[in-house]
Amino acid sequence: MAAAAALAQPLLVSRVIDAVGGGHALLPAVLLLVVVVIAAAALGAGQDYLLQRTAEGVVLTTRRTLVDRMLRLPVTEYDRRRTGDLMSRVGSDTTLLRATVTSGVVQVAGSAVEAVGALVAMALVDGWLLLLTVGAVAIGLTTVVLVSRGVRRLSQQAQEQVGAMTAAVERALSAVRTIRASGATDREVAAVGESAGRAYDAGVRVARLQALVAPAGSVAVQGAFLAVLGVGGYRVASGSLGVAELVAFILYLFLLVIPLGQAIGAWNQLQLGFGALTRIQEILVLAPEVDQRPERPPSERRRSPDGAAPLLELDDVWFGYPDGTEVLRGVSLQVAPGSRVALVGPSGAGKSTVLALVEGFYPVGRGAVRWRGTDVREVPRAALRAQLGYVEQEAPVLAGTIRDNLLLTRPDADDPELWAVLADVGLTEVVRRSPRGLDVQVGDEGVLLSGGERQRLAIARSLLARPELLLLDEPTASLDARNESLLRETLAAAAADRALLVVAHRLSTVLDSDEIVVLDAGRVVARGTHDELVDASPLYRELAAAQLLV
Repeated sequence: MAAAAALAQPLLVSRVIDAVGGGHALLPAVLLLVVVVIAAAALGAGQDYLLQRTAEGVVLTTRRTLVDRMLRLPVTEYDRRRTGDLMSRVGSDTTLLRATVTSGVVQVAGSAVEAVGALVAMALVDGWLLLLTVGAVAIGLTTVVLVSRGVRRLSQQAQEQVGAMTAAVERALSAVRTIRASGATDREVAAVGESAGRAYDAGVRVARLQALVAPAGSVAVQGAFLAVLGVGGYRVASGSLGVAELVAFILYLFLLVIPLGQAIGAWNQLQLGFGALTRIQEILVLAPEVDQRPERPPSERRRSPDGAAPLLELDDVWFGYPDGTEVLRGVSLQVAPGSRVALVGPSGAGKSTVLALVEGFYPVGRGAVRWRGTDVREVPRAALRAQLGYVEQEAPVLAGTIRDNLLLTRPDADDPELWAVLADVGLTEVVRRSPRGLDVQVGDEGVLLSGGERQRLAIARSLLARPELLLLDEPTASLDARNESLLRETLAAAAADRALLVVAHRLSTVLDSDEIVVLDAGRVVARGTHDELVDASPLYRELAAAQLLV
């Protein structure tokens, strides 16, 4: 509609000129021209609003889709990708996509409608002038296309450098206290500055190539205008073309070159957008974490000698990371319902990897992990994880409030349940220190809490979900003696109605376990109670002696 209103204006101007020359009534023609001009302006404003709204909708959908895919990727993808680069794809890449929509795809379509209409009208006015115009414009457009061929590739490189810079900033900010304490602030500032410099260089290369596009289009437009003005003026002077027709043709020429200029800019913007879109597609084409069914018939349910299936069983499990590092070598163990099993051993023995395999973060290489006698590959991950509570060694706490962190596992829990689980881990007094209670902020990554408080909050979060099996990776690593004793009592109470699988360096935490499994270099080298292992396992005896437990 806006294009139609714009295309009508040269025709109406021609009629006004004819009315003046022929002595006809001028007011109706002028009023109609004014109405069309105002209508074109109003329609243009509406078009711009709809275009911006469409662009925001595209960006919103893209960001939601991208975040949804990122949060569902296999854990192996997070191991090999930098967090800052992923953040850059959600932020700067999708922002560039907005510009692509507003001055790119949709505007090209709108400009095409107006340009085609102008060409038809120009053909009706004078075919020879049209041929002259098309020849000049074709030369300019060919030059533009040839020049802008490298913009897409350079734009993708520039966005990759922006992603690398964002990753460098994220790395520095996430460890700012360590950097400050190490006296490394200047070095980190320099490192991030170098990354920003590489992003700048890449952006300049794009700008250098883009700078050639506009002049090429401008030369084509100016050449067409001068040619039409010269040839048209000559034909008017010779009497083969009227003044009104020449004015109308020149106005239509403006209606052609304006959308052509927009199309040239849009083409340039599209090349930039395609670079960003390529980076977005790199993530969207990645397969999300899905349940991996083994390529064989479902296994029979395994049962222990007493006829009951163990809650959890690792059967001759082998596992290595993609770089070829072998972590577990034939690990076998069982966790009975309501029992308490501990994994101990030197650092790097594979203890934390066992918990990661139980959670399904990584696929088992050989052997099997079974839940209630069924291979976990035959159990939907969501159903399996709903029965597991997992506290990582770093005990991550999310930015927000105490309440937000607790409700992560059970969003329907009420306040009495929240206070009860806080009491179980000895956090009640800590939370009551603030008048905001459960709504006190914990800071980014729980920085406003001590290490021990973060660990206890993570344990409380898992206990709130009432899991059948609680997986604890170094649960007392950041606790003092008093709180360690309190937590041991909590875990003892928790073990009354759920099973525990605990990774521990502090053997005092697991002395009363039903079974202690000793790992070394990815193999089970001993198993038994504390007293049995002190007598039978030299490695365990060495670990216990180092902690004054024998």
